[in-house]
Amino acid sequence: MSLIVQKFGGTSVADAEKIRAAARRALRAQQQGHQVVMVVSAMGKNTDMLVNLAGQVCDNPPAREMDVLLSTGEQVTMSVMAMAIHDLGGKATSLTGVGVRTDSSHTKARIQSISTDRMRKLLDDGNIIIAAGFQGVDDDLNITTLGRGGSDTSAVALAAVLGAEMCEIYTDVDGVFTTDPRQVADARKMSNVSHDEMLELASLGAGVMHSRSIEFGKKFNVPIHVRNSGVFTDEPGTIIGPIAESANRAVSGCALTKAEARLTVSGVPDKPGVSLTIFEKLASDNIAVDMIMQTAGQDGHADISFTVLESDLPRTLIAVEAAAAAVGAVDVTHEANASKVSVVGLGMATQSGVADRMFRALAEANINIAAITTSEIKVSCLVAREQGLEALRAVHSEFELGSPPENRVTFEDSLAAAKKAKEADAIAVVNRLQAMEDLTVHGVVLDDSQSLVTLTDVPDSPGISADIFEVIAAAGIVVDMIVQGIGANGKTNLSFTVPQPATDEAASAAGSAIEKRGGTAKSYPSIAILSVTGVGIRSHTGVGLRMFRALSKAGINVELVSTSEVKVNVVVAGDKGAAGLAALQEAFADVIG
Repeated sequence: MSLIVQKFGGTSVADAEKIRAAARRALRAQQQGHQVVMVVSAMGKNTDMLVNLAGQVCDNPPAREMDVLLSTGEQVTMSVMAMAIHDLGGKATSLTGVGVRTDSSHTKARIQSISTDRMRKLLDDGNIIIAAGFQGVDDDLNITTLGRGGSDTSAVALAAVLGAEMCEIYTDVDGVFTTDPRQVADARKMSNVSHDEMLELASLGAGVMHSRSIEFGKKFNVPIHVRNSGVFTDEPGTIIGPIAESANRAVSGCALTKAEARLTVSGVPDKPGVSLTIFEKLASDNIAVDMIMQTAGQDGHADISFTVLESDLPRTLIAVEAAAAAVGAVDVTHEANASKVSVVGLGMATQSGVADRMFRALAEANINIAAITTSEIKVSCLVAREQGLEALRAVHSEFELGSPPENRVTFEDSLAAAKKAKEADAIAVVNRLQAMEDLTVHGVVLDDSQSLVTLTDVPDSPGISADIFEVIAAAGIVVDMIVQGIGANGKTNLSFTVPQPATDEAASAAGSAIEKRGGTAKSYPSIAILSVTGVGIRSHTGVGLRMFRALSKAGINVELVSTSEVKVNVVVAGDKGAAGLAALQEAFADVIG
């Protein structure tokens, strides 16, 4: 008998009527021949009410007691859900998070393992199981909670350990859209989206799913079906699985991260260990860094820029100023009024021209790009916050995301592909379940086939990036990494990598685009790109730190950095590539799998 996990978010269980509607949906699935596990969130605004209550009695509530308090919200929902199922003639048992073993990081715990014996017995006895999402217990039986999006994570984790056919996520939207339909009128629901694309979109602010739950889906090949809890038909939503909606379309979706702050540490000594010192300080203060833009060194110095959430800016400044003083940097500057617009798509890995199209669309909207980072499947641009929404609409229109792609994968085909991938990897899934949320690195890779082109004194004005990369695209040159640092005094630096045979042509083409504006181009034919890929690269904030530490220990200087949800790239000197690869393989030996 197949098993389905159904997760109902807070808006889907906000009152008694919605709870009974969710109970009927679970019963219908059971009557169709499935075993059913429901994962429920706290009702409506219940969690907010509990947080406010804690604030009324204590200025700084202990994390352990906050977990005890907040876990009660889901426990209320699970008990009344079981009552509703019994009242409708079904058989149900509610379970707290006792079977979910986590580490002891209160308010942001990670799942270590899940015991399934009791659940399987209850399922075999004909029960619908209603599990409290968002929570577990540590080795000392303290209640823990999983942090933001924790119920999604609970649901996908249960689907993994139980070998579920599907994890259905019921929410108040119809599925996953090409962008936020509340911000862009012609946003379109996708029939399916790949785990990798969804990881990027979730990290960029797409609120349908939290990135940790998508990490589980990718790691354990769990098909995830996002659908509307208010539509009581068989209307399909969106499948999150192994394939993109269309192999012919380079961009699948776009997103806007509204409240970002940018910081630049300028005049940093261009030598091994400097990046480590800066980011080690940030990590020790539990500050999550987003975009990292390290420009290529000039005259023995470099600039390191990065973004954080605006809410983290005050404590980030304290940490960065201390680190900058320690490494002998010249200055630390910051600006809070920034947003990040990004495009995402698996097709970028095989199709060129995405970056220059995005840059031109922004230029035509008279939107200046303050910084750029790229990965294989993402291009992100930092823009002024007041232009963020306009930028999102411009790129959504440029890539025609409101229209279905040609040769679109059907919902049925995406479901079949997800199930096939799950079956093919069944043994490997079982082997990985004992450390469910541990970092898993798929590989450490050396690419010594590319060269670096660095442009200095580039005018920091709308359209300049489009001019540069349109000229390069017209020459048929494929660009990999692009890193544009945050400008100062009306100028900025920009670096990118190209295949080595195209080095001179790329430098000449880029130089011709900026020479009349006072910029210069220089090429570095001998570089090495070292990459660490895996699941949980972003949520395990120590990955970049471990890379910097290993390279610093080996006496290898980092020239450029580029990050994404599933990969961190660093550029080093070409003659240091092999040594860097060996250092990183040793550093990540315990998590490669």
